[in-house]
Amino acid sequence: MTFTHPTGTHGATPPGPGFRRVNRVLTWVARRLPRSPLGRRVLVLTTAGRRTGQPRTTPLAWFPGQDGAWLVVASNWGAATNPAWYLNLAAHPDRATVEVGGRSVPVRARELHDAERAAAWAGITARAANFRRYERGTDRQIPVIELTRR
Repeated sequence: MTFTHPTGTHGATPPGPGFRRVNRVLTWVARRLPRSPLGRRVLVLTTAGRRTGQPRTTPLAWFPGQDGAWLVVASNWGAATNPAWYLNLAAHPDRATVEVGGRSVPVRARELHDAERAAAWAGITARAANFRRYERGTDRQIPVIELTRR
């Protein structure tokens, strides 16, 4: 299956432009430490911009998937819309890399669906309750993306 681009009619307000500064700091930390000071695993995802093709970098919490895959959640803080990185992956699923553990790995992105998504979501929300809160605050189904080595 492909990326579904689910959007909702209501949800939280995502952080504004000032949050870019926070993301730059989190990216710097994620590139230098195996685990963030917040206790989560963090990777740096680089996507190709869907319109420009330019590299776009985002720090994301990740969860272990099957066969060494990384699972990331397109929560956008519980907003009714998807984050830009999700739309970039949907446009270019084979033009992404993750930086984790001091190395850069080319990846392929795939959105999980149905039972596969439900199983992953249960594991993610058991480890990170904030995603459950985001889900309650919006009427869209929050996408779970699997990143596998290319």
